[in-house]
Amino acid sequence: MVDDKSVRWRCRRGLKELDVLLARFLERGYASLDAQGRAAFVLLLDQKDPDLLAWLTGREQPAEPVFAALITRMRPFLVSPAS
Repeated sequence: MVDDKSVRWRCRRGLKELDVLLARFLERGYASLDAQGRAAFVLLLDQKDPDLLAWLTGREQPAEPVFAALITRMRPFLVSPAS
């Protein structure tokens, strides 16, 4: 099992936009994932940055059902709160 510090470190990417989105999810939604969801999230972090950014911003949909379900679950946590 991957510990939360390791997951936080793996969320630091080469794209600032991706860093922001992943950090936002870690702060707001990661704790609500069950063990299976956390395992899927760790696998998601193995994907290429351009793919992740496209999925998280809704420009593309992942082909893998497990990633599609996880991204759908993540999206509400990625939206900035209204000012």
